[in-house]
Amino acid sequence: MTSEFPRRDAGSEVLSERADPLHHAATIDFKAEVIRKGIHFCSLSIPTIYYYISRELALQILVPVTLAFLIADVARYYIPAVSRWFYTWFGWLLRRHEQDGNNKKLNGATNILLSAVLCVLVFPKIITVNAFAILIISDSTAALVGRRFGKRRLFKKSLEGALAFFVSALLVVLVAPKLEGLSLEYVIGAAAAFVGALVETGFNKVDDNIAIPVSIGATMWLLYTLLLPSLDLHGII
Repeated sequence: MTSEFPRRDAGSEVLSERADPLHHAATIDFKAEVIRKGIHFCSLSIPTIYYYISRELALQILVPVTLAFLIADVARYYIPAVSRWFYTWFGWLLRRHEQDGNNKKLNGATNILLSAVLCVLVFPKIITVNAFAILIISDSTAALVGRRFGKRRLFKKSLEGALAFFVSALLVVLVAPKLEGLSLEYVIGAAAAFVGALVETGFNKVDDNIAIPVSIGATMWLLYTLLLPSLDLHGII
């Protein structure tokens, strides 16, 4: 396997021109990647707003929006008029796998919304807020750092991108809300951030926008249960 990576892809993914597992990743130019991640950052509004509203109201907002995105995303593969409109406006932002008519993958925005609905349904609010904030900030950071500076392979992506994910996730853990601000809560957050970095780097069976917050959320929930069983995870409603 070559130690050089002559072509870099989105995220912390680093592409080789030769036969390489990474060649299946989509390619968009760096300007489009920056714009894509700028839009991605706007999704930080999801955990921010959710912190201040009820779970029921969050679902009342998220479910219809998610359904609209999902319908449009699926329709582009089957309805020519929708396809022309979609690719005219958004095609330049899509990665290769998001344009593959054979596999019919959902785009990143749809997956983020589906992930948000899933996390709100499954996890306590404090966990969803932390996990989703890490997804938005750290996945975007890993994408841009890995795209620009990624040289050393780590699993399917780059070491530089993975480190960027973990360091930025630690910063999120420091500022994101906690139940009581106990030291162990920050340890739990750091451990979950590490798991999220591993998933972002080497797990490609499920879209990152779903796999990352679910893995972080599951890790936090397990560690809260084991290390701080007396805390009420549903204390923030």
